[in-house]
Amino acid sequence: MTDSAHVTGASSAKAPHGSRPGASGGAAGQLALMLGALGVVYGDIGTSPLYALQTVFSIDHGAVRPTSGDVYGVISLVFWSVTLIVSVKYVVFILRADNDGEGGVMALAALVRRVLGGVRGRAAAVMALGVFGASLFYGDSVITPAISVMSAVEGLKVATPSLSHVVVPVAATILTLLFVAQRWGTHRVGSFFGPVMVLWFLAIAVAGVQEVVRRPGILAGLSPTYAGAFVIDHPYVAFIAMGAVVLSITGAEALYADMGHFGRRPIRRAWFAVVFPALTLNYLGQGALILRDPHSTANPFFLLLPGWARVPMVVLATLATVIASQAVITGAFSVSRQAVRLGFLPYLRIRHTSPREVGQVYVPAVNWILFVGVLGLMLGFRSSERLATAYGVAVTATLIITTVLFLVVARAHWGWAAWKLVVVAVVIGGAEVTYFAANLTKVAHGGWLPLLIALSVFTIMKTWERGREIVTERRTAKEGPLPEFIGTLRGSDVVRVPGAAVFPHPTKETTPLALRANVEHNRVVHEHVVIVSTVDENVPHVPVAERAAIDDLGYRDDGIVHVTLRYGFQDDRDIPAALRRLASDGANAELDIDPDQASYFLSRVTLQVTRSPGMRMWRKRLFLALANNAASPAERFALPELRLVVMGSQVDI
Repeated sequence: MTDSAHVTGASSAKAPHGSRPGASGGAAGQLALMLGALGVVYGDIGTSPLYALQTVFSIDHGAVRPTSGDVYGVISLVFWSVTLIVSVKYVVFILRADNDGEGGVMALAALVRRVLGGVRGRAAAVMALGVFGASLFYGDSVITPAISVMSAVEGLKVATPSLSHVVVPVAATILTLLFVAQRWGTHRVGSFFGPVMVLWFLAIAVAGVQEVVRRPGILAGLSPTYAGAFVIDHPYVAFIAMGAVVLSITGAEALYADMGHFGRRPIRRAWFAVVFPALTLNYLGQGALILRDPHSTANPFFLLLPGWARVPMVVLATLATVIASQAVITGAFSVSRQAVRLGFLPYLRIRHTSPREVGQVYVPAVNWILFVGVLGLMLGFRSSERLATAYGVAVTATLIITTVLFLVVARAHWGWAAWKLVVVAVVIGGAEVTYFAANLTKVAHGGWLPLLIALSVFTIMKTWERGREIVTERRTAKEGPLPEFIGTLRGSDVVRVPGAAVFPHPTKETTPLALRANVEHNRVVHEHVVIVSTVDENVPHVPVAERAAIDDLGYRDDGIVHVTLRYGFQDDRDIPAALRRLASDGANAELDIDPDQASYFLSRVTLQVTRSPGMRMWRKRLFLALANNAASPAERFALPELRLVVMGSQVDI
């Protein structure tokens, strides 16, 4: 029994070094990017005070008690977790490990693969690790919006208990509006959210300072000795607490994944100037409040505020948690774009939303899949406390994977000494392994969900990668070398018919299947044949004068030419328009065609699922489904439907 589907040839893509996000624009541009970073990048980690300490003191039926020893120990653990993992690892070190301005675990894996060079087995293992890390990020991207918005709206129960029944409907409505708003682009969302987050960080800092002034002794909690004493005195309790302490650093991976949106410098400045001080003050304030009033562990964030300020803070917190959701959504867009470029996902409709930054994209398919997942999760768990049981496993696993990949870059690319690698591995890696181990206790209580999502995404990505390898290998064999094919046409009995035929094709090394099929079945070749390849450059625009290169493929009199079109990420990939410009230029005599009268031929392979070796049958059917749902290159290249011809051949998988 066989199944068939169609896979159409598209463009080649490369990512050469180009302008990096945040590298230009002057002081005003940097300030705007810094504001945008506050509005997108730091939403997740910036709203962690809403639920982090509350969760710590509620785990295991109050195993962590509101005593001075436990409170100082927890505050110390939180502060040094944020310092080591976010400030040192991500903001200082990991942001240096960018791949042409792009961040995220998959971009880091691609950088490692490039650094390792020709070591094929190691490079494949590294990419598999990166793909799994990216898959875990998708699991986090589903949980974060749900728990963040729910935790903020639940503040209504503290301020006005009679409104408890509206929490879920209000949260669902807010998230719906957020996902709908994605189509307007990250830069617009960031510019709107930036001022809101400035107000948020100011508010949580002021709230914390008021309580710290009342009990300045809480500042001693910044000493790492209290964390050490807490672990030594209560090793089991401290271990369990680590599973909740990690909530204070969720969002660190989104910070890195969003680097392509805003650039390294604005992200660093926003962290050290605004975010880190505000978070520290708020956590200190919550700790001081718990020492003053042990009953405040029920919700130390909102109880930190006077009664009159709680409802306004619920509104502000809701806006801030919407922004927290934005951080992982934009991170998911970045990871998806990288996966498409690296060949782990089929071509998706990706819309660039900024005239300046390469990383600011909107991916409709990913947006709506996330929306369905988030809404389903919220309606299923119905409270942030229950969602917290599912939170942390994916985050901590991603932290470990990122550290492993970073150590490879530091050694192979930057030439770090062995002792530096050991220090990072022991101090940072050791802490992350502890976080992960503590969160494994949550697997049976909901932690399985992000792992299931991650395994599903990992399976899809690896299946698409393997399927592409098989199809490309067998398709290339059918295409054959283009120079050899052109040579056979000279002096043959193939009829040259009037008109022009345009063949989009990834390369000039092999023959477009549509061209070969036209010759073999119809015994005709058009008078003018134009083979077009597109190359994606990592710059906003490629000047029109520099966009095209024409190659006569060795013969000036046969009417067959190859055109390479280079596009920036903001350029429309309109092949007919590009050919129209070239044909109107008198310097391009070899391109004597009228693109508005030409026929456009797409090369398409029909996939036939067989029992041939290469992949298991269920993976072949999955690949077939992915291929069937890939975006059409006809739409991508603006090919005219009325003059479009699809031809090709069958490929067995």
